[in-house]
Amino acid sequence: MTDLKSQPLWLQFSPHIITQAAIAALAIAYYAQIVEGLEPCILCLYQRVPFALVIGLGLVGMFRPVHLKFVMPLAGLIFLAGGGIALYHVGVEQQWWQSSCGGELAGQLSTIDLMVQLQQKPAKACDELEWALFGISMATYNVVYSLALSVFCLAGACKLRN
Repeated sequence: MTDLKSQPLWLQFSPHIITQAAIAALAIAYYAQIVEGLEPCILCLYQRVPFALVIGLGLVGMFRPVHLKFVMPLAGLIFLAGGGIALYHVGVEQQWWQSSCGGELAGQLSTIDLMVQLQQKPAKACDELEWALFGISMATYNVVYSLALSVFCLAGACKLRN
């Protein structure tokens, strides 16, 4: 690997950028949940996992820059996977395909299991759009955000490889 100091400034600060971008995404999600009272569905929660993973990778890149050649492509793939989860969620919201994440009752329940399930709060359905800005859901924004960050990371990985 070439000396990081000889790389462009954006690449030198790339671990800081991806860490801060992931923290910002999680901060927005938790703000919407805690302050605005938007209840996340299971797919919303799954979309948070890649951002948490990238925070860990970004910290590795910050404190061990020698590992940046591994951090950047891995972060790019994780962001790409996160974009895929978000795209799946958009498809469920738009009813392009069906999903059973709405908390339907299982087929074979005993009476006791049914009573326990009735006393619990039902899971939020993934196809219920609770928030949109300019008619665009949070999951759709996440698709664009994750894909842009993936391109950033993979471009950095290519630059580091050359």
